[in-house]
Amino acid sequence: MSEAPFRESGPILFGAAYYAEYHVTDRTEADLDLMQQAGFSIIRVGESVWSTWEPREGVFDLDWLHPVLDGAHRRGIAVILGTPTYAVPPWMQRSYPEVAAEAATGRPVPWGSRQEVYFGHPTFRFFAERIIREIVEQYADHPAIIGYQVDNEPGLRLFHNRSAFIGFVDRLKERYGDVDTLNREWGLTYWSHRIADWSELWLPDGNSLPQYDLEWRRYQAELTEDFIRWQAAIVRESARPDQFVTTCMAYPRPAIDDRAVAKHLDVTAGNPYYSMQDHLDATKRLSPETAWTTSGVAGLFRQADRLFSSRQSRFLVTETDAQSIGFSYTNSPPWPGQLKMAAFSLISRGAAMIEYWHWHTIPYGAETYWGGVLPHSLEPGRVYREIADIGRDLAALGTALDGFEPDADVAMLWSNDSRWAFEFFPPLARGGEGDPASYERIFDSFYAGVIESGAQARILHVAQALAQGPAELARRYPVLIAAGLYAASDDALDLLREYAAAGGHLILGPRTAYADELARARVAVAPDRLHDAAGVRYEEYSNVATPVVVDGLGESNEGQEPSGTGWIDGLIIDGAQALATYRHPEFGRFPAMTTSEHGAGRITVVGTVPSPSMASALAAWAIRDRVADALVPDRELPVVVASGRTSNGSRAWFLFNWSGEDRVASLHDRAMDATTGAVFDPDTEVRLRAWSARILVQATADHGS
Repeated sequence: MSEAPFRESGPILFGAAYYAEYHVTDRTEADLDLMQQAGFSIIRVGESVWSTWEPREGVFDLDWLHPVLDGAHRRGIAVILGTPTYAVPPWMQRSYPEVAAEAATGRPVPWGSRQEVYFGHPTFRFFAERIIREIVEQYADHPAIIGYQVDNEPGLRLFHNRSAFIGFVDRLKERYGDVDTLNREWGLTYWSHRIADWSELWLPDGNSLPQYDLEWRRYQAELTEDFIRWQAAIVRESARPDQFVTTCMAYPRPAIDDRAVAKHLDVTAGNPYYSMQDHLDATKRLSPETAWTTSGVAGLFRQADRLFSSRQSRFLVTETDAQSIGFSYTNSPPWPGQLKMAAFSLISRGAAMIEYWHWHTIPYGAETYWGGVLPHSLEPGRVYREIADIGRDLAALGTALDGFEPDADVAMLWSNDSRWAFEFFPPLARGGEGDPASYERIFDSFYAGVIESGAQARILHVAQALAQGPAELARRYPVLIAAGLYAASDDALDLLREYAAAGGHLILGPRTAYADELARARVAVAPDRLHDAAGVRYEEYSNVATPVVVDGLGESNEGQEPSGTGWIDGLIIDGAQALATYRHPEFGRFPAMTTSEHGAGRITVVGTVPSPSMASALAAWAIRDRVADALVPDRELPVVVASGRTSNGSRAWFLFNWSGEDRVASLHDRAMDATTGAVFDPDTEVRLRAWSARILVQATADHGS
């Protein structure tokens, strides 16, 4: 790590990615003036234009960025400088075609987009290291630069290049030692897959074994981790000690383990994109517009909590929506007020920087309709004015969020291994086919229940939970949810059981504890290592094409009866208490939800993917003490409250009205508006206009701890 990791104090950084080189005319000074007027304190530059930095092999043009950096510095705007290794110049693909990535064995990725290269190829590494050193050495001493972004959204591809496959075999040799062990651990007797020598291991293109695939995905994530580690080390050789190093992660990428990559960075950074307009109405449920966006309030919060989870610390938002984001046919700019709500939402879960993609909407190229702060006309409009309003609020907020750490009423376990396993063997169906997003569907159903019940979540990687141990987990998080934790080690499952014994309330969702760390179905009563403590087991399970109504959970939410969706485990009670049942002639034989005391705590088992009303009812029952109840106890959707502690012990509160109609929030305690200074006494009703958010602060540290 560098000597000076990213600072946890100071105002929230605010700005956009800026590419003066994309303009058809020179308007750097005008742009920077507009940024200054909008309260910008940060821009990101340089990461997309290798062919500008090095127009011909070995011929460098390094001075063109100076006017941008100098102008930014004069206006007090800091800069993150990116390395351009994700978008290679045409001369490389013409002169060195061997660096092309292979999407399948022997099938190179066609040129003409980005990230078409195999970044493990030594020829690419040579040129990449050279351009990184040229750029960083040129600009490291510039006073505007506070940090570096290496590469951009790494992990886009699974590499089928021959050298990558050889490396995969070497990794297997290191892990398993000999082919006999591999044959046994992978069950290669099946379908005559036993190998007598490592040279007989087949290529991934035709693979049908889940154990092979999981190890292949882990290996691909290690390639990405190594690439980012390698770049970060090069940058640090020339960077100043006070400059940080990061990369911007797109979390849905197939070849990235965010926790592993984040270990090599000074601060986590990522790109949460979300669908806007009615997608952010808390009273509506819509599908996301694109594969890389989420829909709904809970989806936006989950993205932020995932960013926090990578290092369990504050993070940078390097890209997020300004106007419409996506294809030429997915145009849905934000309703007035939604940009501020989204910015405050990300900050409420730990964002120390909000940076928009991007400053100006580009008139050409693949992202012609990825809307920036300025439209194609380059004239400041409604979006610019709303972003400038956010800038004024953040300026008024100042350093009030120094050391901010978001609150959590419940912890949820995240497993990249389980996500990868479900992409290969999806348990859920969609449109008659296996749904590769099965893991997210299961996880998000429980997460949304937490948010919609008025609680807040902390997402923990399994390794992070293991590092804390059961007693500390139970002390910090009274409720722990493990849903979809399919590929799990014995140690992980023992942690869950011991967490409950130590006094925690463990909630198990479907597919948890069904397979081991190699995604092999456990030859044991399900859920393995937990069924005795939970007082429930199951022998059979079923997909369900239509929701099955669940009884026993009280009043329905928003007029929707609680129901199980997608999946049903045939739970058999063996000492547990049934909490809910299915209203169905056959599935009615099984409880939908059970609970049982275990040690000083409790284990609740949910045998289905809960509908929103079922999930929120479950969370409302399980999470008894919510931090937000200390300030706004009588709230309901579309009002959402998030909160966190600052380094001086005060608590910051974020109040949101996720709807197009005015609402009020009745305060139980005294608080002050962090941006206006207005003071609200207890029992005051704070007006929340349609699509609005407010930040309140309390100077004392005696609430909701």
